[in-house]
Amino acid sequence: MIIDDFDSRPGSATFLLRTIIGSYLRALGGWISIADLIRLLSAVEISPSHARTAVLRVKNKGLLLPETRLGVNGYLLNPDANRMLERGDRRIFEFRQQRDGGAWCLVSFSLPETERAKRHQLRKRLTAIGCGTVATGLWICPSFMIIGIEDILTELDLKSFATVFITDTPQVDGTLAEAIKKWWDLPELAKLHLGFLAEFEHFEETSDPEKAFKGYICALDSWRVVRYLDPGLQARSLPEDWPGFASAALFDRIKWELSPAAAEFVFREPVNLGQGEHPGSNQSKHETDPLSEADSFS
Repeated sequence: MIIDDFDSRPGSATFLLRTIIGSYLRALGGWISIADLIRLLSAVEISPSHARTAVLRVKNKGLLLPETRLGVNGYLLNPDANRMLERGDRRIFEFRQQRDGGAWCLVSFSLPETERAKRHQLRKRLTAIGCGTVATGLWICPSFMIIGIEDILTELDLKSFATVFITDTPQVDGTLAEAIKKWWDLPELAKLHLGFLAEFEHFEETSDPEKAFKGYICALDSWRVVRYLDPGLQARSLPEDWPGFASAALFDRIKWELSPAAAEFVFREPVNLGQGEHPGSNQSKHETDPLSEADSFS
């Protein structure tokens, strides 16, 4: 199982590395040399020593596998990560908003004390994808998030301890908007959107590939946290001045303006042995971790 890194913070070396991996490594053919990893991380102001730590941490989480190709040290994207990354693509880039009066997904679970560690992981992961808490052991989110819920329960092997419901508008004491304020910390979610707007509303529009890469990756690094924690609740249940719509429009503009030039920087003369089949592919080796060599980053 690929372990996500919920403890890393946006802007850290590990978080930025995961952002870069999720954005480009599949398009590079699933493999990247250490030299290119250093080049990309250096562009977002990560030093070689911090890059080394980040790569080792991501490797230990199972996302990268050490592989040498034609004598070039590098890393292969774990094939088991593809589903997770595709799920992330949909969440980050395909803005979804629950329609007014839309259906809900409810997750009810009860775990024995012997599964305490998994209970903690389940709560952590439900929080990380933007679920709200109705009561202990009862969580809620828009119905379009059900695939992510099912994936979490499967990955943690907890389907036998949980029941997932799809329901229309819950019957609550008071209005649904009042109930949503109890289930989610809306002020904290609004703070995330306002923070994104404040940090990136004056982003530099540039055609310089390296500057565009830095601007785009830093914005994406922050945005993916916002998009995961905000489940896209129906508009009529949100405050009138909800900043989420403005921040989504801003990210779309940043992506439109910067991502083409950023891609030029990524694909500029990479040690590109990862694109499809390559000569001598039978020389690839998994057994040696390139970061175990003292001069890997020299």
